[in-house]
Amino acid sequence: MTRTSQWPLPPGSTRYMVPGPVAQELARHPLTRDLYPLAFGHYRHAAGHHMHRQQHSDNLLIYCSDGQAWLNVEGEPLTVTPGDLLLLPRGASHRYTADPGHPWTVHWVHFGGELADLFCDQLGFGGKWIRHVGQQSRLLVDFNGLLAVQHTGYRLARLIHASNRLRQLLTAIPLSSDIEASKPALAIDDIHGYMREHLDERLTLAQLAEIAGLSEAHFATRYKALTGESPIQHFLHLKIEQACQLLDTTSLSFRAISSALGYDDSYYFSRLFKKIMGHSPTAYRQMHRHQA
Repeated sequence: MTRTSQWPLPPGSTRYMVPGPVAQELARHPLTRDLYPLAFGHYRHAAGHHMHRQQHSDNLLIYCSDGQAWLNVEGEPLTVTPGDLLLLPRGASHRYTADPGHPWTVHWVHFGGELADLFCDQLGFGGKWIRHVGQQSRLLVDFNGLLAVQHTGYRLARLIHASNRLRQLLTAIPLSSDIEASKPALAIDDIHGYMREHLDERLTLAQLAEIAGLSEAHFATRYKALTGESPIQHFLHLKIEQACQLLDTTSLSFRAISSALGYDDSYYFSRLFKKIMGHSPTAYRQMHRHQA
């Protein structure tokens, strides 16, 4: 059975466990039995995070995007730093501890399946426990794709989707190159894709910068140099575009539309809408419903 750390979650962190009976169903289902997640999460600035597993029954992949940790696998001492991928295959005894002075920020997934060992072999670790791939926004987007299964009541359809997001993540890793020596291009398409997938949330600059693998200031500067606007401004414009589409194609109230786009205060979002579109939501809907 998967055993995750019981370390208390700090703000901005999340941990998702697939219940035992559900995991057994995934192990039998023809669409998931080859590869499926058992637990996954995101720990932000994980002060005090530590784990010791003498018997390890599944596979664990960890991606460190900030900070560092001390690791020992099968008696070999190692240090995990930003941009490192850590693979702990089933059977490998290990322990790790976040650096007290600069604790790591990690995305992680425990997984199993009939083809799990083959996927581990395909990851390109070359017999090592750590592979450095650098700060890659694509990996963060793929890890965050797993987290979309939260709050769905362990529905099988959602977990089948999560299993395929896991397959996407693992098959993308062998294509990753070591970019330590070169400055990576800002993956605008990945950032925009993440924004579109989270239009129902109030994303912060810190969250977007983490996806890009950059500091907030560096990310904001590079983003604006490439696009001519701030990332938060672009995210707001995507929300306004979606609001326009819902006003055009549905009879939803603007209060309902605001709520669907992450705004509990519809009056505030209405003011933002008017500032950008030049018309109130009500005026916009009336104008466009009288146009061919």
